[in-house]
Order: sequence, then C-alpha cells, then structure tokens
Amino acid sequence: MAGRVAGKLALVTGAAQGLGAAHSRRLAEEGARVLCTDINGEGAEATAAAINADLGDGTAYGIQHDVTDPAAWEAAVDAARENLGGLNVLVNNAGIGVGGNIETCTFEDWQKCFSVNVDSIFHGCQKALPLMREHAPGSIINISSIAGLIASDTMPAYNASKAAVWMLSKSIALHCAKNNMQIRCNSVHPTFVDTPILDGTAKHHNLDKGVLLDKLARQIPLKFVGEPNDIANAVLYLASDESRFMTGAELKLDGGISAM
Repeated sequence: MAGRVAGKLALVTGAAQGLGAAHSRRLAEEGARVLCTDINGEGAEATAAAINADLGDGTAYGIQHDVTDPAAWEAAVDAARENLGGLNVLVNNAGIGVGGNIETCTFEDWQKCFSVNVDSIFHGCQKALPLMREHAPGSIINISSIAGLIASDTMPAYNASKAAVWMLSKSIALHCAKNNMQIRCNSVHPTFVDTPILDGTAKHHNLDKGVLLDKLARQIPLKFVGEPNDIANAVLYLASDESRFMTGAELKLDGGISAM
C-alpha cells in the first residue's frame, strides 16, 4: 500500500543518522511530511535535504534540537506548526547508551542517560500534546529497547532508562485515552541494529565491524542483526491509522531474544 501515512505531520528526534534518519525517510516515503530534529543540527538538515532530493522540496525540514531542554522543545513544536502546519505523529527516537556496572557507572553518566532517554520524552509529550490534539488522530512512538525489558549487569543506567520509557509510554497512553484525545502512545523495543553506533562499539572493543556483527548475531535466535528499516517499518505501522486500536503496548523487534 502506498501512502500509508499520507497527510500525516511528523516530528522525529535523533534524526541526523541511524534509526532516526531511517524513520524520517520511511515516513516521508509513505506520504508524511517530516520535521527532522537532532542535537546535531547540520546532520538533521542533511537528512531532510536527502529526503527532499528524492521526494520533493517541502517534504522534510531539519532543525537543531536539544531534547533535554524544555525551551528547545517549545521551539521544535513551533517549528512543526510553522513548517508542517501542525503535528500528529511524534517519534521520540533520540537516545544514548552509558556503560559501567553499578559500581563503576558514575552518577553524572546516570543522570545524563536519564536526561536524554527519559526526560526528553516527558518534555516532548508535554509540549507537543496541545498541538497534536488540534490535529488528531495522532500517534506517539517512543523508541525504547529490548534492554528496557531484559537486564544486563553491565548497563544499569541504560536498562533503567529504557524501562522507564516503557512504563512512561503506558501512562501517556492511558492519559490520552481517558481524555478522549484520539492520540495513541506505544513503545518500540529493538535489539541490535546495524547503525553507526555499532561502528563506535567495534572501535571501542578493537574489533572489525564484521566480527562484531557476527558476535551479536549469535545472541539472536534469528541469527542476524537488524537493519534500520526493520525498525522504521514498525514505526510506520504505529504512525499509520492501521494501528488505530493499539495503544499502551510494547512492540518487540528483537529477533526472538525475549522469547528465550
């Protein structure tokens, strides 16, 4: 089906590269107009420019956006109003990983992880909902992680922050439903995906990228690492009216890991 999100007005955070860029392009390919935001403003603008080159000017816009800053969220919502004419899809994709176990993780890293991964969604939903209500029906899609459902001894900050995204999404969903906003909210939980983040991981562990991908694939029942569009296609479904009866749910894209 072409045009699965035709007429939708979407804001995607963390859109300079990786999953955010993939979400932005996939939504645009299916008819949405997209505001790409990122702390890396030039990267967000480059994502938008690449989409426009393929799909036509005015399909996408890019702005610099610090998702931890409430004032920056107000500016981003204003940019959606000005450039898109409104907002009815919010993809909270921006996030970071923090290493260190419970003894070695610093409190500063813990706070930074929660600020980017969780506080950003609190601020984003709070600032965006008034505009989204004007353009309902709508969908909020929060990118969590399988690490929000399955723990590891080496990343307590990441585990806890992504678990918070999972439960925060349910609370937002119930609030919107109770108030008859016609706005849904769901969380997405990917496992390993081949994005530039893995380039840094390979370098950190002094591994060839291919060796790292093979190592990660062995941990997945399906025996391969996901591609960005594997996640973007799920975001497309949640953004579309096809998922109109789905809210407060978690969508696992983990190759079977959580089934073990």
